[in-house]
Amino acid sequence: MAKEKFVVLESTCVPLPLENVDTDQIIPARFLSATSREGFGDNLFRDWRYNKNGEKNPAFVLNDPSFGGRILVAGKNFGSGSSREHAVWAIYDYGFRAVVSSFFADIFMNNSLNNGLLPVVIPEDMLGRILDLVKKDPSAKIRIDLEKQILKVIPTGEETAFSINAYKKECMLKGLDDIDFLLAMRNEIDEFAKRERPWL
Repeated sequence: MAKEKFVVLESTCVPLPLENVDTDQIIPARFLSATSREGFGDNLFRDWRYNKNGEKNPAFVLNDPSFGGRILVAGKNFGSGSSREHAVWAIYDYGFRAVVSSFFADIFMNNSLNNGLLPVVIPEDMLGRILDLVKKDPSAKIRIDLEKQILKVIPTGEETAFSINAYKKECMLKGLDDIDFLLAMRNEIDEFAKRERPWL
């Protein structure tokens, strides 16, 4: 399913300075029965966002009106645990388009890239500075330029390059998933199929 194009994202951030956040904390297993990707955002970090009585936990950052934006800044080793793709669906459905951390679990990173959510890996010391800045100034913005593969902290001017798989980068820039990418190459595939195949 095609996603919105990701070229440049400039946004305020939501800080989540917790390490080793796993996919069950991102979206608890009891909410995985749905087959559609929509609606998972309602239960993002469900057990942290709500108390046992169902009321919102005012201490959790997603319930703090001071913070908002399309970038989640998370602690080291974000997305560990099971391979559930629903964790990415929940983050995307909530409204985030990028997650910044110093380390992501491999499966979570691949699931993110397959679903239009950009995982940006930055140095750990820089991550700490961003978390401190955003907690002190919720209006602070980050600019993520996917074409140039540069993350810039607007208030300080600090920036860093980040890596991304070239194929996934092209898909995100064009708003394509794997199937859309192949369909966009239909003419080239047809032409290739018509060529003489000397290896046969």
